[in-house]
Amino acid sequence: MVKDFAARHGSALRSLAVVGATLATAAAVVVGVVLAVFFAATVAVIALMASALLAFAGLAMRARRTARARQRADGIIEARHLGGHHWVAYGWNERS
Repeated sequence: MVKDFAARHGSALRSLAVVGATLATAAAVVVGVVLAVFFAATVAVIALMASALLAFAGLAMRARRTARARQRADGIIEARHLGGHHWVAYGWNERS
């Protein structure tokens, strides 16, 4: 009976190989889950940053339209050169 069992199932190292393969499979699944969670969090952060960028772009476009509406009819403001790279502008903050 013992000879028949050993002949059918192979050596004792085969059971160790099965245990090792099971542990390796479990480790691969754990690493896969950790990577999936990491990349999902990365995508969520990128989506959050993109929505913030779009919100700021919308606010900038809105402010630009408002600033254009407040300019003089001819679009020219008065400015005075103070020397070097220094200029002072007048009339840009007055409402029409």
